[in-house]
Amino acid sequence: MQPDLRLDCKGKILSLKKPIIMGILNIGPDSFFDGGCYNHMGKALEQCARLVREGADIVDVGAVSTRPGADDVPEAEERKRLSEVLPALRREFPDLPLSVDTYRSEIAVFAADQGADIINDISGGTFDPAIFDVVARHSLGYILMHIKGTPQNMQRNPQYDDVVEEIKSFFIRQSKAYFEAGCKKESLVLDPGFGFGKTLEHNYRILYHLDRFVDMGYPVLAAVSRKSMINKLLNVKPEAALNGTSVVHSMALLRGASMLRVHDVKEAREVVQLVQMFQQEGQ
Repeated sequence: MQPDLRLDCKGKILSLKKPIIMGILNIGPDSFFDGGCYNHMGKALEQCARLVREGADIVDVGAVSTRPGADDVPEAEERKRLSEVLPALRREFPDLPLSVDTYRSEIAVFAADQGADIINDISGGTFDPAIFDVVARHSLGYILMHIKGTPQNMQRNPQYDDVVEEIKSFFIRQSKAYFEAGCKKESLVLDPGFGFGKTLEHNYRILYHLDRFVDMGYPVLAAVSRKSMINKLLNVKPEAALNGTSVVHSMALLRGASMLRVHDVKEAREVVQLVQMFQQEGQ
């Protein structure tokens, strides 16, 4: 862990001296784990309150599923879903850093206007390059994720010569475009995109070498919660993958991850506490 890292998201400053937790709030009907559970304002507010109570530092709101094979959702529908929930979340949780999971620049504008502090972009600016201008104009935090392909085709036999080096090159290229748009270094987070155009073997190679992305000098987000890299290996459904998720979270933290994006905040917070205690013995 790099002790001087911090995240500036629209003026909200988050220290990364210890790893922080991003709680997942899916408000669409078809997410791979909890689709349809929180797609009404009342349920979304209740879930957000639970995430905060259990220790979430950030809540990431997603209106469109990007699971493998997910159908593309029109921009108007994404906006409609967010408009029913995001303003209420901002009113009820005025100080909570809110992230919106979108790759569309116009949705990013809408989200910023409704109080979002961070944009979590699965495409790292490749699907809609204008998103960097939005991030700069609104001083938003930005999570730059690697993806190979699109959600519709990304798991159709993804291949790499060297998955770690290819992701690192992607980060270098896209962060250059990010800075050229006027975005701030203190607002950038890197996410290698576990499960987004990667085989099981690719995912664990990325996990093992996560420190190579940490060495680039930015916070690194690990988003592995209940994903197929756990489910397929253990032959369990997402509903039974909490134990495996906690183990992989531990591995990611030991490799230097600064942030965990999770469905289960309480358990992730416990992992952070345990790993920190373990690491203190080596200092």
